[in-house]
Amino acid sequence: MNLLRNKTALITGGSDGIGFAIAAAFAEQGANLVLIGRDKEKLSHREKSLNQYGSAIHSIATDLNDKDSISQIVEQVSIRNIKVNILVNNAGFGRFIPFSKTDIIALDYHLNLNVKVPYLLTQAFLEDLIGSRGNVINISSYFAKRMLPDRPSTAYSLTKGALNSFTKALAFEVGPHGVRVNAIAPGSVATPQFLTNTKLLDHEAQARFSTMVKSIYPLQTIGEPKDIANMAVFLASDQASWITGGIFPVDGGLTTN
Repeated sequence: MNLLRNKTALITGGSDGIGFAIAAAFAEQGANLVLIGRDKEKLSHREKSLNQYGSAIHSIATDLNDKDSISQIVEQVSIRNIKVNILVNNAGFGRFIPFSKTDIIALDYHLNLNVKVPYLLTQAFLEDLIGSRGNVINISSYFAKRMLPDRPSTAYSLTKGALNSFTKALAFEVGPHGVRVNAIAPGSVATPQFLTNTKLLDHEAQARFSTMVKSIYPLQTIGEPKDIANMAVFLASDQASWITGGIFPVDGGLTTN
């Protein structure tokens, strides 16, 4: 199938984990891509790996923590004469820090990547999105609604909750222009970084984590990046043409309890 044929998607955090899984799934469905990431070499490697799908693949290396990054992205997209139809705000930041120890630097880092960047990047490409009756997909988290023991998440949960509110408010505002806005709230996903962090745990900690997964996930397993990518394909496609303002849990049933 070519659900996204003749569409161009810009994906932040597009060289790793969930972002790259979305990129691959989009390319497989015929979409052209603009990948945003920090590592120029890694982006180049990802471009080559996606060429098999026959789509146009572009990449822009920039650090989204840089205050000039949004304007750099807009400039590069304009230079390449690209019109963005689908925007995936995937890049984000999360650290488990107790509330009493969360300093202004950590709070600002969460706010910048999880709230300000999606807000400003969407604003920057709004004209393109209106012109093509396109859509926005924000990657949120179950931590906006569901807390876990030993995972102090005030800064992360605050910002993902804000992203959910942004999703709904923007959907309401731009709906009359034909633009759809949705969010996906993943549970724990086996990204390369997640697997690396898990391997750093000692045997007892790994055993506790395995037990916890079976007790809090009705499907008794964590997700794969492709699970999030499959939902993103659906939301980006015309099959979801009457869906907007939704926050969709893709979490193995975690938020049912």
